[in-house]
Amino acid sequence: QVQLVESGGGLVQAGGSLRLSCAASGSIFRINDMGWYRQAPGKERELVAAITSAGSTNYADSVKGRFTLSRDNAKNTAYLQMNSLKPEDTAVYYCNAAVLTSALRYLEVWGQGTLVTASS
Repeated sequence: QVQLVESGGGLVQAGGSLRLSCAASGSIFRINDMGWYRQAPGKERELVAAITSAGSTNYADSVKGRFTLSRDNAKNTAYLQMNSLKPEDTAVYYCNAAVLTSALRYLEVWGQGTLVTASS
């Protein structure tokens, strides 16, 4: 059993910053890619940013230069630093991880989601 617990969402004025955290726990042997997705009301879920176990990142064009994704492999935790937030960043943000369990099974795991609201 592997769980992802997200934290750090909330309400912020446009132009402000938030930092999301995603902590993985359970029977983990290794975590490969981790990522953040978001889903705004009436829209499909979209990839915001992803990071490999080696630290290589890729970002959606809409957040490049404003968001920074990092991870601490020793803590099985990923961080999404979001700066210069815009109203269009408002969404539920979901953490995702590709996990190799202690039983050597590959699992794709999702967090429960955390709401980010950037008010104009």
